[in-house]
Amino acid sequence: MRKAYTLITGASEGIGKELAELFAKDGHNLILVARNEKKLLGVKKKLEKRYGIGVVVIVLDLSKQNAAEKLHAYTTQKQYVVDYLVNNAGFGDWGEFLEADWERQNEMVQVNLFALMRLTYLYGRDMKKQKKGRILNVASAAAFCAGPYMSVYYASKAFVLSFSQAIHEEAKKYGVSVTALCPGPTKTGFETTAQLKNSKMFTLLPVESAKAVAKCGYKAMRKGQPLAYSGLVTKYGNVASCIVSKRIARKVAKQINGKPKRV
Repeated sequence: MRKAYTLITGASEGIGKELAELFAKDGHNLILVARNEKKLLGVKKKLEKRYGIGVVVIVLDLSKQNAAEKLHAYTTQKQYVVDYLVNNAGFGDWGEFLEADWERQNEMVQVNLFALMRLTYLYGRDMKKQKKGRILNVASAAAFCAGPYMSVYYASKAFVLSFSQAIHEEAKKYGVSVTALCPGPTKTGFETTAQLKNSKMFTLLPVESAKAVAKCGYKAMRKGQPLAYSGLVTKYGNVASCIVSKRIARKVAKQINGKPKRV
């Protein structure tokens, strides 16, 4: 028997974990995907006990080749129907591009961009056949301009924002919506993963909780909205990006990103 699920990538912590809780609270069965099995099992145990829903844990590194295809093939073979897809997995890195570790930059593109695009394609086609579905792609306030010292991350999030809006317009006639969630600086451990220290990004700008960002995205996704701006940074940042020249915007981003020390 085919059973409906919500699939969330990057579900072991941060925004993904908070979204899992919101879906579980509303009675959704979950497929949680991340690399950290221990953390995933902890989330599974908590949600199943608290809400009485079913949770499937899949340990997977989305930076690996064909990871998205393997995930889709597995859920299809198990006859899991994915009505809601959350592409939350992603990470950033700091440093001058020409001095950066190439493999890390490539992994970032694979996770932030290609895995998200492939999962949207694979599960989006299933949703099209079902004539219903909701997709939430986590972008960022970084999508609004170029980001010196975090160039690949900013560019990947600009792709997510543009791509999601375009696919939303194409797919809505099939009953499928695609929502781009744009949070500003968020307490998720991102700064540690990106190897940032003393960056003005987390001192000069307001920092939101992962729970607040998740609530914003969840509400917008359920309504089938194309965009969700979480917090003042993204709301004002979007307006500023339409008014301020690209030259000024990237210089401001450069100052905010700064030259943080490695942790």
